[in-house]
Amino acid sequence: MQRSHCLFTVRPIGFDPVETARLAALLEDAPDAGPSYSCLHADSLQEPDLLVANGDSPFALAQLACRPPDALQPALVIGGSGNTCWPTVARPLDQRALHGQLAELLDTRVHALAQHGARARRVLAERRRRPRLGPDLETPAFYTRLRRGPVDGPVLIVDQACNLRNRVAQVLGPRRIGVEWTDSRAAAVRLCDETPVALVLINTAAPGIEPYALCSSIKAQAGAGRTPVVFMVAPSFQYDSARARLAGARGLLETPVAGRHLVLTFQKLLDVPV
Repeated sequence: MQRSHCLFTVRPIGFDPVETARLAALLEDAPDAGPSYSCLHADSLQEPDLLVANGDSPFALAQLACRPPDALQPALVIGGSGNTCWPTVARPLDQRALHGQLAELLDTRVHALAQHGARARRVLAERRRRPRLGPDLETPAFYTRLRRGPVDGPVLIVDQACNLRNRVAQVLGPRRIGVEWTDSRAAAVRLCDETPVALVLINTAAPGIEPYALCSSIKAQAGAGRTPVVFMVAPSFQYDSARARLAGARGLLETPVAGRHLVLTFQKLLDVPV
């Protein structure tokens, strides 16, 4: 039996960098007969297929405690006391047990997604910029008053070619959100200064475009303070979290990215109907 061509994304929660790297290595070394996995970068805006939490981290457990057990986005806890409603794998971590539990969770998720589609329920992206560590105690109207709506305007693509622009336009077409494209750093900065721009996507692989400097220049414009800037990052690009955050970037999307993940990201950052 050949390895599945489907690559499932995992978001680690509450692990230190060394543990995260060790977990990523275990996930990449998946059995040939089972699913394949990839750990999302800490700055990734992509919605994960699975959550893997450190059971010895109060921070991780607090995040899970605010999420009702949901087969659409299941979670696995590694270590800890086992006093949780989520499936748990004990330490020391056994690779076979880890992959077995993840495969069961994915199987449950596939069935839940099928039922979800049959019932025409909506999938909503998490729009919080920081992890939720406690239950929502106020009424929905309270949070609506606090939330500042997204900026009106088109999505701006900064790239050497128009391939990404065409793909984003295809995704956003039914939602009637404009998409602009430029291969010029100066033009991108000028557009963000002179007109409202809802979101900027920068292809970090585009020759002649220094993404960190461009992001800083865009965010320095008086009218672009609330415009999110997202880096489209290929596996070969050496992403620097500190530089990206200093420049004002909202986060990254690792390419290639599936259309459904683009939609969820746009729902998170823009006023996009579901």
